[in-house]
Amino acid sequence: MSWDFTYDVVVIGSGASGFAAAITSKKEGLKTILIEKEEVYGGASALSGGGVWVPNNRYLVEAGVNDSFEEAKTYLDQTIGDKVSDEMKETYLKRGIEMLDYLHETSKHLRYSYAKDYSDYYPQLEGGKAEGRSIEPLIFDLNKLGDWQNTLKSPAMDTKGFVMTGQDFRHVNMITRTWKGKFRSLILGKRLLEHILFKKQYASLGRALIARFAMAYKELEGELWLGSAFTDLIVENGEVIGVKLLKDGREIKVKANKGVILAAGGFSRNQEYREKYLPAPTTKDWTSSPEGQTGDILEPAIQLGAKLAFMDKVWGAPSVIDHKGKPFFLVADRAIPSMIITDQNGQRYVNEPTPYHEFVDKMYERNDATDGKVIYSWIILDHKAKKRHLFVGLFPGQDFPKEYYEHGVVIKADSIAELEDKLTIPNGNLIATVERFNGFAKTGIDLDFHRGETAHDRYYGDPTLQNPNLDEINDGPYYALRIYPGDIGTKGGVVIDKYARVMKEDGTPIKGLHACGNSSAAVMGATYPGPGATIGPGMAFGYIAAKYCKEQA
Repeated sequence: MSWDFTYDVVVIGSGASGFAAAITSKKEGLKTILIEKEEVYGGASALSGGGVWVPNNRYLVEAGVNDSFEEAKTYLDQTIGDKVSDEMKETYLKRGIEMLDYLHETSKHLRYSYAKDYSDYYPQLEGGKAEGRSIEPLIFDLNKLGDWQNTLKSPAMDTKGFVMTGQDFRHVNMITRTWKGKFRSLILGKRLLEHILFKKQYASLGRALIARFAMAYKELEGELWLGSAFTDLIVENGEVIGVKLLKDGREIKVKANKGVILAAGGFSRNQEYREKYLPAPTTKDWTSSPEGQTGDILEPAIQLGAKLAFMDKVWGAPSVIDHKGKPFFLVADRAIPSMIITDQNGQRYVNEPTPYHEFVDKMYERNDATDGKVIYSWIILDHKAKKRHLFVGLFPGQDFPKEYYEHGVVIKADSIAELEDKLTIPNGNLIATVERFNGFAKTGIDLDFHRGETAHDRYYGDPTLQNPNLDEINDGPYYALRIYPGDIGTKGGVVIDKYARVMKEDGTPIKGLHACGNSSAAVMGATYPGPGATIGPGMAFGYIAAKYCKEQA
């Protein structure tokens, strides 16, 4: 065969998983190429919160968090259960720590801070931690990237120079309620001034995560190809020896002497695959993942006999869709007081701040119970909530854009009865629901869904209240927005083993082929144990794949 290029390791996809693999491969002395389909790098990771969930890692130890392998394994057993093997869970827990240590020693740019009190998503379960296990990247000045700055994926929304970490957001969300919130807002103001006066280009969250990876990779003199779409695997005698790409309008063949690592994300932008694998109804219009997430790696892997798993699951993200069709992922918004979420009949059916993947599952369960109606719920809040808290990316007290009203994204009314009528909710249902909720708010106890009883619920709540998540809905005007069962990616993909090798249906590995991140079946199974439990495993198995390629060299 005639090859256009030859490398030791070819990595497909430039999210956190791909960068972890490429940096490790390059650091191990292997000739490495990182391939990205889009004209910008970063993938879904760049649009994420940037959290990394790896129990008992060095940053937790330094922060004095009391954690252990045994506790973490118990927690994974409680959340994931037997849907993922003990071998895979144990590999993740042990080698995830190893991966973070390795990256820490590889580059001064790969640095994180402990997200104190951002609890595991199920802290009430055995092994769960109310103080949390998540870490997030430090703020990063993109100017350091030089010519790589312009090809980093843009943020999901224009921050206009206001740059917040996840830890900042928790407090700034309470700017009208606590002194901590006011103080944190001054830090944001300082960053804004540095942006204006000194041209600092600060990034946080997922963009900081990817920028730090890119800086480390660039300093290793790593190669990155943009606008290069993976089209197929090249196989010889059952072994993957290279890939076909569409680059600059022509097909090229790239040889991989030691291995191909698939880190291209999931299939959330592929409507055909969504309809084939995911619960109905489903549409790519609900996803917050990048345009490039079309599952390109799936069919070539299937042709080689690759086993698939969790194809019917997404990383759920309840979302409001704006007038331009763009989803806004509701995270903290579902925890603020003076707010409820109801079905189309005006009835509560879930603890509103419940972990987002589970929330979407509950939406589908409720949809089945409502005779197959178009699947959406209502998030309803009063003027008090709007005045006090950040909501759908707007500052406290900032009105919704007029286009939201004009296109029916927001429905506004002066009374609950009027809102009920405008939402065509059966007569009296919403009034009764709000009255019952207000009774719970007075006592501080939600007898129906136990809202505010876990550290996870309370993290984004109002600490000045008896129950941080409960307050009466009694201050007009009142607002309602539709919530759809969105996602930040799909969970399904090729099954891998503890070496990140892609496995066949018969239990044997496909030689020369590895996968990680959302290209592989989720190591977290059907659940979501904590903030960053998408990115943490992706990075870990990207690292593992590259290490395996080196060991086979």
